[in-house]
Amino acid sequence: MKTSVIGFPRIGADRELKFASEKYFRSEISEDELLETAEGLRAYNLRLQKENSIDFISSNDFSFYDNMLDTAVLFGAVPERYKALGLDALDTYFAMARGYQGEKGDVKALAMKKWFNTNYHYMVPEIDDEAVIKLSGTKPFSEYEEAKKNGALTKPAVIGAFTFLKLAKFTGSRTLSDLVEDTAAAYADYLAMLNEIGVQWAEFDEPYLVMDLTDEDKQLFAKLYKTILSAKGNTKVLLQTYFGDVRDCLNDICSLDFDGVGLDFIEGKKTLEIVLENGLNGKTLFAGIVNGKNIWRNNYQKTIELVKKLEEKCGEVVLNTSCSLLHVPYTLKSETKMADSYKKHFAYAQEKLEELKELSEILSADKPEEVDAYKANAALFSEERSGANADVRAKVAALKEEDFVRLPEFSEREKAQKERFKLPLLPTTTIGSFPQTKEVRANRAAFRKGEITREQYTQFNKQKIAECVSLQEEIGLDVLVHGEFERNDMVEYFGENLDGYLFTQKAWVQSYGTRCVKPPVVWGDISRARPMTVEWSKYAQSLTDKPMKGMLTGPVTILNWSFPREDISLKECAYQIALAIREEVLDLEANGIAIIQVDEAALREKLPLRRSDWRSDYLDWAIRAFRLVHSGLKPHTQLHTHMCYSEFTDIIQEIDDMDADVITFEASRSDLTILDTLKEKNFRTEVGPGVYDIHSPRIPSQEEIEGAITKMLDKIPAQKLWVNPDCGLKTRGIAETKPSLENLVNAAKQMRTKL
Repeated sequence: MKTSVIGFPRIGADRELKFASEKYFRSEISEDELLETAEGLRAYNLRLQKENSIDFISSNDFSFYDNMLDTAVLFGAVPERYKALGLDALDTYFAMARGYQGEKGDVKALAMKKWFNTNYHYMVPEIDDEAVIKLSGTKPFSEYEEAKKNGALTKPAVIGAFTFLKLAKFTGSRTLSDLVEDTAAAYADYLAMLNEIGVQWAEFDEPYLVMDLTDEDKQLFAKLYKTILSAKGNTKVLLQTYFGDVRDCLNDICSLDFDGVGLDFIEGKKTLEIVLENGLNGKTLFAGIVNGKNIWRNNYQKTIELVKKLEEKCGEVVLNTSCSLLHVPYTLKSETKMADSYKKHFAYAQEKLEELKELSEILSADKPEEVDAYKANAALFSEERSGANADVRAKVAALKEEDFVRLPEFSEREKAQKERFKLPLLPTTTIGSFPQTKEVRANRAAFRKGEITREQYTQFNKQKIAECVSLQEEIGLDVLVHGEFERNDMVEYFGENLDGYLFTQKAWVQSYGTRCVKPPVVWGDISRARPMTVEWSKYAQSLTDKPMKGMLTGPVTILNWSFPREDISLKECAYQIALAIREEVLDLEANGIAIIQVDEAALREKLPLRRSDWRSDYLDWAIRAFRLVHSGLKPHTQLHTHMCYSEFTDIIQEIDDMDADVITFEASRSDLTILDTLKEKNFRTEVGPGVYDIHSPRIPSQEEIEGAITKMLDKIPAQKLWVNPDCGLKTRGIAETKPSLENLVNAAKQMRTKL
């Protein structure tokens, strides 16, 4: 039985691409050296897949920053402001990704949003009136030829025309409908070129097909692909979907001239049902049966039973990943310190290749149950895992309705808090973290390795906290933070202080661009092992008369940014984490911390892609988990939360129902479009839409920030508006952070005089 992989991690086993790219940004290496690193990574990824006998290996899954950005460049969707910089092709690409501020101009980066229900972020294509959509690049062709020289006939993969247009932002007078013919023609030219160079299979990724589709959407999809597929010649075409099922359009897909259809049997709730009911009209099924988003081993018995059902209905079945392996770490071989008793339960990207190979061998055998790999897998799944905690499960079972309700209601709390803090109009603050310098990271690493004592580690962090508090007071911020110098990551740090978590050495996963995260693993039942932030926050508050925010990560974000268990529900796990964070919140309050921020940056991330599943499958328990965290606070304690890089407009009412006192949003890259929704829905919570983008190295001017505040004041009452950056400052340097915050504070002061 043949095997396929939708995509492979491009960062490298040791994040080689991240470090090379960042050196290039700092002008420490040349473009040729960066390209050489990239070529080496592609060659190694190809070799791994060949060694595991993968039949359908993707090319063009590599990217220096983002595949959607690559697609925009491939088809000429480069806004004029980036072309006007006069940079070479690679630097123009990076200007779109990161922004540019230098002698050739000053431009912001493209907007960035979450990629469907993942923690990966994509760059939003921007199509202005000057854009001419046509085949304008060579990347897929050159990477196909490169792989061919290395001994593999790959299937070039590209984000499909339907998903590209549905996710693009149209900034001029033209709309999506005005671009349909040009886009279809451009993709047809692309497919014709693949046919010309002898490509056997081409992959078009259309994850938008798993969304709720209107009749207009289905007509758009059909119109695009009737034109595109007319150019395929001898090249076979795979229509690849992931992150859900295609219940709205399976028959529409099968009526078109695709040769293969890729479906997700992991997250697709109805995939098996609709395939068994409808079949695939003779097309090859690329069955997504190896989970591309979680790290637990595949249960071979269940997978084999599934595949046999599919073979009876569909005929030819190719074993596939459920989505790109971009969303899991590179290889377990890097986990040299993890005990085998844990490690044997996991499969990272490289091990998932091995799973595909073993499944193929088992399914090809006359007696699958006698294959050694099958027997070893069956033995693994017959074991009982450690990590159960009866007390934690009892606490969750005993929760009552009043545990999810904070009293008094918001309006009374708001009055009590304004009287207590007496903050000025447009109070200024930051989201939490301050720049993490090499010295900060070195101090943390030295402590982990036992090279310095706990006292030395603590003293260093206290010094950095004191410097951070002094800097904020010098700048003039109204509500301060301690800087988070003790934290490696906003989720991993808390996981290290929670029982039930397991930690890795190098389970790095790309979040966006060069930003990688290392999600912890939910191994067992979760409880708080010890106070996690209290001493740092108490110390920081002792240094200033201004309010000091206690900084925590919320239960839903901790869960969504971890690799979750698969043996209990997400709801139960979220409530376990919420009870642990609740203990920390109440400890902070008892120790004099009067403003507490519980970040739910990833609230929307696991929102089901279909609206009909929102409440029952997610929002009902996710909102309640957050309310459980803060329902025990006193009225005059102010509870903040933060969310970033997602579409929030369609769940604004649910966000208001979280019953926080203040919420800060990422808004700068999306041109403050959330403001209209806040006004329309009479959003009651005080709010701080981000006034500048911290993910770009550029420094916003005071005038630019004043302009953003002016827009906000048109939609939000001054008494409810906070002024802050759009996210934490961890990834920035002091050289950018200080002038940016000075401009922010000065802008707020100037706007106060106008009010």
